[in-house]
Amino acid sequence: MSGHERYPDSLIRSILNETKTIAMVGASANESRPSYFAFKYLLGRGYRMFPVNPGLAGQELIGRKVYASLADIGEAIDMVDIFRSSEAAAATTDEALALAFAEGDLDAARRAQRRGRGARRRRAAR
Repeated sequence: MSGHERYPDSLIRSILNETKTIAMVGASANESRPSYFAFKYLLGRGYRMFPVNPGLAGQELIGRKVYASLADIGEAIDMVDIFRSSEAAAATTDEALALAFAEGDLDAARRAQRRGRGARRRRAAR
């Protein structure tokens, strides 16, 4: 085990308490999709949500402008929530890393990099 399969509730609670903005990559306008439900739930909990979906870019999802990519958002994001396949998630992780480095948030970039490596190891083991 890589140690990323289970996080203590206290850590998750701490992260969510500190998080103000969330970009959801793979947000769907289809109300039956888990990403739609999760987006709506987090928006209702007071998070500032940024839907990312190239196929819906420029439209609105529950009153929020949809972006084609993380780079298009143009402001700092605390968390990136990925609703994509494993293969596509790797590219999203790389984009998030590049943005974190560009913004000078090296701690966030290192955390994302470690998480991304763990996800890649798990995919390779399958």
